[in-house]
Amino acid sequence: MDNFEDTTPVEEAGQEQESLQVTEEIRSYIYETSKWTRFLSIVGLVFAAFLALMALSANGLMETMTAVAPGSPLVQLGTAFLTVYFLCISLMLFYPSFLLFKYSNAANTAVLYADQENFTVAMKKMKSVFKFWGIVTIVVLAINMISILLAVIAKVGTA
Repeated sequence: MDNFEDTTPVEEAGQEQESLQVTEEIRSYIYETSKWTRFLSIVGLVFAAFLALMALSANGLMETMTAVAPGSPLVQLGTAFLTVYFLCISLMLFYPSFLLFKYSNAANTAVLYADQENFTVAMKKMKSVFKFWGIVTIVVLAINMISILLAVIAKVGTA
């Protein structure tokens, strides 16, 4: 008769359980990476804060620019454009820096306490950082390609 009390899982043919082993060497690499990512994230957050302050002081910057160089193309763009520009750049720097900071904290905790949940969170944050910069890279490349194409069309149109 069948043994219904046997609770060990039976592996089917062709199904293997995959496992990933994190050795002490890998843990030391992750720990060192978490220190560097904490440093880089703090620097990024500080620069994002400075850019946000620049956005908020765009009016004063524009008044000074008007007094020094009234015909400057930057003056013609206006204060609102400069404020929005600096805020966008600040946010684009803040988001990945914040994700790096969260990665650093989670990776540090995961390595020190052998915590699988924090290790998973750390890898998720690292994936998000690379995904963000990948999307930014694609957008920048697309804008560059479109501008090159428009420049070629304009050149052919004037010839």
